[in-house]
Amino acid sequence: MALRSDEWYAGNDRNAYIHRAWMRRGVPDSAFTGRPQIAIANTASDLTPCNSHLTEVAQSVKNGIYEAGGIPLELPVVSLGETNVRPTAMLWRNMAAMATEEMLRANPVDGVVLLGGCDKTIPSLLMAAASVDLPAVVVPGGPMLTGHFRNEALGCGTDVWRLSEEVRAGTLSQEAFTRSESCMIRSAGHCNTMGTASTMALVAEALGTIVPGLAGTPAPDARLAVGAHESGRLAVDLVAQDRRPSTFLTAANFHNAIVALAAIGGSTNAVVHLLAIAGRLGIDLTIDDFDRIGKDVPLLVNLQPAGTHLMDDLYRAGGFLAVMREVRDLLDPSALSVDGRPFVDHLDEAEVWDRDVISSREAPLQPAAGISVLRGSLAPGGAIVKPAAASPHLLRHRGQAVVFDSIEDFHARIDDPDLEIDENSVMILRGCGPKGYPGMPEVSNMPLPKKLLEQGVRDLVRICDGRMSGTAYGTVILHVTPEAAAGGPLALVQTGDWIDLDVPAGRLDLDIPAEELAARQPNRATVEGFAAPERGWEKIYVEHVLQADQGADLDFLVGSSGAAVHRESH
Repeated sequence: MALRSDEWYAGNDRNAYIHRAWMRRGVPDSAFTGRPQIAIANTASDLTPCNSHLTEVAQSVKNGIYEAGGIPLELPVVSLGETNVRPTAMLWRNMAAMATEEMLRANPVDGVVLLGGCDKTIPSLLMAAASVDLPAVVVPGGPMLTGHFRNEALGCGTDVWRLSEEVRAGTLSQEAFTRSESCMIRSAGHCNTMGTASTMALVAEALGTIVPGLAGTPAPDARLAVGAHESGRLAVDLVAQDRRPSTFLTAANFHNAIVALAAIGGSTNAVVHLLAIAGRLGIDLTIDDFDRIGKDVPLLVNLQPAGTHLMDDLYRAGGFLAVMREVRDLLDPSALSVDGRPFVDHLDEAEVWDRDVISSREAPLQPAAGISVLRGSLAPGGAIVKPAAASPHLLRHRGQAVVFDSIEDFHARIDDPDLEIDENSVMILRGCGPKGYPGMPEVSNMPLPKKLLEQGVRDLVRICDGRMSGTAYGTVILHVTPEAAAGGPLALVQTGDWIDLDVPAGRLDLDIPAEELAARQPNRATVEGFAAPERGWEKIYVEHVLQADQGADLDFLVGSSGAAVHRESH
């Protein structure tokens, strides 16, 4: 079997000598002869707490690679800790993808196992794998176990938003809120709600890039190690079969991923990530496909933030494959998984063991819960909303805008008792898109004014050109395109303008005459709040980032370059 790594190691010339000699370090001669070199792209980092256990997972992957006859080579790659990185981890998703792609291409590897968990790591790894197009399989790090506070299960992320609002409303003491902090994170693993980390793991399995049945396995569960071992074995087989992302990932796979996203009540962030991955593969995916394919898919998974349970409940109740079996008729049967079999073939033996966690198709939590796409005079390029996490009475709403020009402006004024805002208002936050922040942060689920919380109000229509955490909830209109910093109409909204939202009709409109809108200039604070970076990654990012409806990738990274390297290093 001819291997890519032979270009480095085969032969007796000086360059082959250098490559082998420096890599020996105790390995036998057979390590360089006919044995696939499998990189383990590991996003483990102490500063990415959701991924810190992946070094242990990597050992199981190594064992599987060795057993199958390959040579495992751990490759630390850029790791993005969602909770710690400022100004937002999304700013570096594309950099992480580019760096991983380049390191895989530059090194003598024949295939790769991708270890990710936190929100941006699986997307960035898949973007890299699609662009370098080496045989690849994903091993997700898995969700944490459920923590409890005062006999209540805590949803990681979701209950942070809920409890912090209760403190501001005066219904929970600051002392109790602080005590809950030590209960929130019970074990290794990523958020246990249906946030972006859980969503991207499950959606990546529906996409066909994870061994079916592995996604959603809790991080401390011994079965994760078993799945990691099998994935290592599979990686060696992928090289032998030359099964690369471009050979099996098609539009059908993305169709299934969108169905899965709706059925699990997944994070809106999956939209921007799937668009970016599709762009690397040359697949024509648009936000309208999310509406067309997913809008009428029923919500079947009763997990926070759209429900009550958590990820380890989903796993014991039958897991992801049991959910997909319920919507099997909506899936494209032609889509293959990384093991070479049709994804739907893995559903035959899946069973539901707890109908309170996984609803039947006949009695869904919601009959139509996919991501909805909105267009109109306020979002000519589109915006999205997650009806499953919204208040039904606000899905059709008319209200007057209360505008904030930046997240700093918002924090400075939101609890001002003189702020003119009521339960019918529409909160507008701008300057938070890919260019404007930069990086498109998770700030769109704006906390409500304290005075309204004290009155019992728990939701308002909120509109933003940024993103929100997958653990968040509320009637939040996201990813408004074009963003304010790119000249979108959002930059022209003034406090007091009437906003019309009609989710069933797919409309988001600013109710002012077109001629008046054309005559307006952006608020000075909006313009002054955006200062183009002068150096470094931020400068590259702002100059080249695409809008949210194109996945917020960089324009020069769309597509792939393959794995070929045509020049030697010596």
